[in-house]
Amino acid sequence: MNTKTYAGIPQEFAKLEQAKIVLIPVPYDGTSTWQKGADKGPQAFLEASENMELYDIETDTEVYRQGVYLAAPVTENTSAETMVEAVHQTTKKYIKKNKFVTLFGGEHSISIGSIRAFNEMFPGLTVLHIDAHADLRKSYEGSSCNHACAVYEASQTANLIQVGIRSMDIKEKSVMDLDKTYFAHDMATDDSWTDAAIDQMTDNVFITFDLDAFDPSIVPSTGTPEPGGLLWYETLEFLKQVFEEKNVVGFDIVELCPNPNEKSSDFLAAKLYYKMLSYKFMNVNEEDDFDNTYEAEYNKRSTSKFIEDDNY
Repeated sequence: MNTKTYAGIPQEFAKLEQAKIVLIPVPYDGTSTWQKGADKGPQAFLEASENMELYDIETDTEVYRQGVYLAAPVTENTSAETMVEAVHQTTKKYIKKNKFVTLFGGEHSISIGSIRAFNEMFPGLTVLHIDAHADLRKSYEGSSCNHACAVYEASQTANLIQVGIRSMDIKEKSVMDLDKTYFAHDMATDDSWTDAAIDQMTDNVFITFDLDAFDPSIVPSTGTPEPGGLLWYETLEFLKQVFEEKNVVGFDIVELCPNPNEKSSDFLAAKLYYKMLSYKFMNVNEEDDFDNTYEAEYNKRSTSKFIEDDNY
């Protein structure tokens, strides 16, 4: 990565020791089955972020001042399984440092590792999966770490809530919890889904956001665009409500497949990431020492979870 700091922010806000936020790029595209290029997503996202205004009008904040540390990218690509484990361990390392950990992929298989780490570190975790695709296959093309399996493990180990789904294999119905799945065609005619989904969430929420959840009219640069998706303001309204009512412990954004002739998708991804940070920290002042937000939840966790690996 050529970017020395996230969004070109001053070094004083980019140091790990002071930063409340960690951003882990994962440029992996080993199992995608149609358009390739998601491995270029993190770089395109970072370049777009450098051209973004850092004052958020809606929240009246400059969230970068909370500190954003741009971690070294996870470049393990020997296999999907080794990549997932590398993401798992890297994510867990920064959670243990009491950071608000975020990731940018890469294809959706990276989320198997990030979800695994958060699920181990936060009891009673809800995984909010925003996506066009169900991604509930137990295995696909010989691997349980395929992008088509991105949230299968979460369906077995966490409280999985799926939003925006409009493409799936019939076999995935046997795994899917239909009471916690919000299909795009239903969402289009009944906006009560937002409150219903939030009511089903536990206190701790991890968000995995596949950019193909958006309608391709506003995000064409994804590997598998599906018609009939979410639009910008309805998505932000939902996300803001989640951040206000729940303790979002981290998130990842995946499946940006950049097109050099179409920069708007890159910029939307950059704005989405910054908006989500802005919602997380909108009630935290620069002077606050974080004790009343993320650290308080960190201290609730079982001490035994932190003893298991002292290498960090």
